Amino acid sequence: MKKLKLSVLFGGVSTEHNVSILSGTSVIKNLDKKKYDIFPIYISKDGNWYKYIKDIKKIDILQIGEFPNELELISNVFEYLSNMDVVFPVLHGLNGEDGTIQGMLELIGVPYVGCRVLGSSICMDKVYTKAILKSADIRQVKYMYIKKLKKGYKYIDDKFNYINCDIKYICDKAVKLIGFPMFIKPSNSGSSVGINKASNISELIKYVECASKYDNKILIEQAVNARELECAALGSDTVNISCIGEVLSGDEFYSYDAKYKNSSSRVVIPANITKDEELNIKSIAKKVFYALDCKGLSRIDFFIDNTDNSIYVNEVNTMPGFTDISMYPKLFENSGIKYSKLLDKLIDIAIKF
Repeated sequence: MKKLKLSVLFGGVSTEHNVSILSGTSVIKNLDKKKYDIFPIYISKDGNWYKYIKDIKKIDILQIGEFPNELELISNVFEYLSNMDVVFPVLHGLNGEDGTIQGMLELIGVPYVGCRVLGSSICMDKVYTKAILKSADIRQVKYMYIKKLKKGYKYIDDKFNYINCDIKYICDKAVKLIGFPMFIKPSNSGSSVGINKASNISELIKYVECASKYDNKILIEQAVNARELECAALGSDTVNISCIGEVLSGDEFYSYDAKYKNSSSRVVIPANITKDEELNIKSIAKKVFYALDCKGLSRIDFFIDNTDNSIYVNEVNTMPGFTDISMYPKLFENSGIKYSKLLDKLIDIAIKF
């Protein structure tokens, strides 16, 4: 059988560059070398595209802080990619899972793994994810949306009316609509970058400013006393939902440091929940997948409130971490699909649908 020419993209210009290197080299390591001729592409932090020319069989998984060295600059990216049968963009964050790289691949007519332009862009933007899920009557925690301007702010109400205002107005609204404690998040960012928890007005002001360094669109969200659960989705017209896993953060919440630097953070797969809770979460996850126009894969994150067991959708990630110990592959491994077979299924979906 003729091998498929497969390009794996990793790195990128987002704040998740280092995580993407870890995920991308994990994918390369686990791909079936008998099925695919693999052409790794490393995108540097400054946006240059390189062939990773190290012998495929000798490519090891690069850890956070490690970078590929055996590189050759690609002179014509479009021409190089157009020779591929399929592309696997293992790119996290901006310019990777926000619809931009997907649009480029659509233009040159090359099949690719993952959500298409619309689904990618919606899920990357937390504000618009919430707006669509709200219209689908999917339960979420209380939230509000603001924009940071060069001078001042805009408060955007639930009807998308824009109101010019100052930080005092924002604080008054947040206290009235949400109440402390609350999370402040950049609307477009991943791996919990720029996310902080505020317990008073001074922290709220400080963390709004912090979030604005990553995006001028900012989400302020109710902090609930809850368990953090995740499930993985695989499919296209029909979708397979994995078992449910639970995140046990080593910090107060699952921040970037808690995910990648705190060894006391861990996951429990499967989560210790009732059968009814599992079935309910899987049903909601399917609705979320279709409502947000997802395809191929996504990881859907939930809260279960510790006080009344209410289930809330938190976020949707269209290119979650892809290391051997990342939740997405681990959830499906526990559901009976090994890592390398999971990659095969994702590539098959990219080509056939």
